Order: sequence, then structure tokens, then C-alpha cells
Amino acid sequence: MKKPELLSPAGDMERLEYAIAYGADAVYVGGQDYSLRAKASNFSLTDIRKASKVVHSAGKKLYVTMNIFARDTDFHRMENHIESLADAGVDAVIVADPGILSMVKKVAPELKIHISTQANVTNTAAANFWASQGASRVVLARELSAPEITQIAKNVDIETEVFVHGAMCISYSGRCLLSKFLANRDANRGDCAHSCRWKYYLVEEKRPGLYHEIQEDGRGTYFFNSKDLALIRHIPELIGCGLDSFKIEGRMKSTHYVAAITKIYRQAIDSYFANPENYKPEPEWFEEIQKVSHRKYSTGFFLGNKGEEILDCARYEKTHDFVGLVDGYDEKRGLVIVSVRNRLSISEPVEILSPDGLVKEYCIPEMVLLKDGEEDVLVDVSHAGFKVGIPSDKPWPKFAIIRRRVSKDFNFA
Repeated sequence: MKKPELLSPAGDMERLEYAIAYGADAVYVGGQDYSLRAKASNFSLTDIRKASKVVHSAGKKLYVTMNIFARDTDFHRMENHIESLADAGVDAVIVADPGILSMVKKVAPELKIHISTQANVTNTAAANFWASQGASRVVLARELSAPEITQIAKNVDIETEVFVHGAMCISYSGRCLLSKFLANRDANRGDCAHSCRWKYYLVEEKRPGLYHEIQEDGRGTYFFNSKDLALIRHIPELIGCGLDSFKIEGRMKSTHYVAAITKIYRQAIDSYFANPENYKPEPEWFEEIQKVSHRKYSTGFFLGNKGEEILDCARYEKTHDFVGLVDGYDEKRGLVIVSVRNRLSISEPVEILSPDGLVKEYCIPEMVLLKDGEEDVLVDVSHAGFKVGIPSDKPWPKFAIIRRRVSKDFNFA
């Protein structure tokens, strides 16, 4: 029984560092070219070189996406880009287009190639085909059930990876034309407008101008959306599939999301391998996934094709707001330095999430607004973009995250 890699997303350097701190074995990022998340912050080549050093110094791996469906014009600078990735020491590139795969093999034959979920690998023959083309791993399509995943993983000469958590797409493994049709933004080239999230109305042909709002059981008007995937309840079954890597979706998600979700799956995987016979999911894992922004959760296709059950979702929800990051400690003044990301108030209960897995409740007694070259000022409230100091006789954990409860609602499919 092999222990799967835990692969986390990162949209920028901050999120990459938090992914590593909270337990990822590997991180995948997008470059500023050839990535299917064109609206993400993404990494310049300078950033990728830095990321490679950070990741490898921690004994982890770095993968870079090149998973667009390319046009001829995309190949003009691609050779230089691939050479730069190889020089940076990235561990693999993630591709979907056979032309890009061919270019990687030609320019950097030592660079490992992972086949993106965009390639729609749904069977053993397809996985073995990609292996014959020089790929070292396939990311299986999200539309597969557990028995189908197991069948493929046990009968291929290539590593297998699946998504275990995050957003799903209304279209087959992301091959959507809705964004291109409505907004002239091509989802298959990294520029998805998320048209499936827009608000729509119905018009009956004999009553032009009379718009009927579309409802979903009174909860909203987004009728194209799928629920979010969450397989945290099914770690033993996932491990039993014989996979090499568990992947978390979310290069455009927040630092809080990356840290919290990585931590949960890290704990679950480690707990199972520590004592498989007596493994039991911890209740706090299910509470934790409610604290990040998400749509209602489901198991996707993993337990079989549930059809409409996967699509019954109206809006994002969460029980907590992400309000700040712990940047360090000023020992001279006895202040924990915090970068504020949302409204933060004194005398308001907050939670402190740290890489060691502990969640500590805390009430901030007072807060100092920090401005370069200016005298510190006591404040009751601070907002996103500011730095504050919180009195403490000792440092708070490095990479700690501060959040505030906003709702007691709880759901899990």
C-alpha cells in the first residue's frame, strides 16, 4: 500500500509557502503563459525560479501548468519558456495538448510530463497511450467512479492522480464553450469568464420582454453550477484505489483555503497510515472545511454518477472570514505583527489556525496600527491592507492564520 502524494495549489508565492507549511508534498503553479488560469496571479519565470528553491529546500516538489489547448501562435516563444522551466529545476510540467507534450520532449527530455485532467483520461487505454508518449503521470478525469479509478490505476504503467477537493466544472473535465460564446473568453485557453455563475432568466417565445427568474428550491438562481468536491470522508477508499497523488483544486483560492484544506487532508492521510485498521475520520475535519469559502459539498462522481445531485447548488458559503496573517514578532515591543485581510476588531472572538494543526480561540485585547515612519496608534478596528501589532509576551506560530466566525450553518454531503 503506497502513501499518496498530497498536491496543493498556489496562485502566488505566499500561497505556495503556506501550502508547504501546512503539509503539502508538492505544489502546482501556473506560469504567466500557457496556463488555464489566466486570471490568477500566476508566476513569472523569476517567481518560478524562487519557488523552485523554496519548495526543494523543504524537500518537496514543484509542478508548473502548461495546460492550454494551443494555437500555432502559442508556439513562437514556447521553446524558451520550456528551457527556462527546466533550468529552474521544476519537477514536472502539466500539459493537455499533444503538441505541447511533443515540444517539451524535444526541448527538455529530462523534464517529467503530467497529463492534465483537461485531456479527459477516462480509461486504461488512454492512460497507457500517454505513457507510450513519454508522460510520467496522468490526472484522471473527474467524471470517474472509485471502481473505474481503481481499474485504471492497477493496469497502467504510469502514475495516476485524482482531484479530491475543490470546484468542479459543469462541462466535461472543463472543456466548456459557454464562456467563449457569451463573453468571447476562451476557457480552454485560460480565460474562463465563469459564465455558468451568472444570473439567468427564461423567456417564453410568445411573451417577449417577460422575464421569468430561474429558482433552485428558493436558494438562488445559478442553474449551471456544480457543487464542490470533498472526499475527506473517503480517504480509505481513495488510498485503496492505488493512486500516486491526491490533488486539491484552487489556484485562485485564498491563502486561508490553501492552508486549511491542505492541513485537513495531510492529517487524514497521515492518520490512516499511522493505524489503518483503527482509522476514523475526525469530526473537526468536517467542521474545518466549512470555514473556507465553498459551494455545497458533494462526492462528485466518486461514488457513482449522481446526476442532478451534483448540480444542486446556488451560492458560495462559509462559516468563517479570513481576517489576517501572522507576519512575525517584534520582541522589543512585545507585538505580534499581523497583515490584515478583512475587518479585524478588538474584543471580538477569533480563531488562530497554525501549521501544527491546532485551532486556538482568542480575543484580541488591544491593537496597534503600524505605519512606517509614524508613531504607533491604538485602534479598535483595522481593515484590509494595514499592518497591526497585537500585544503578546511570546511569538505566535509562524504561518498562523486569523479568522472570525460569521455563520453557524453547517452542511456536508
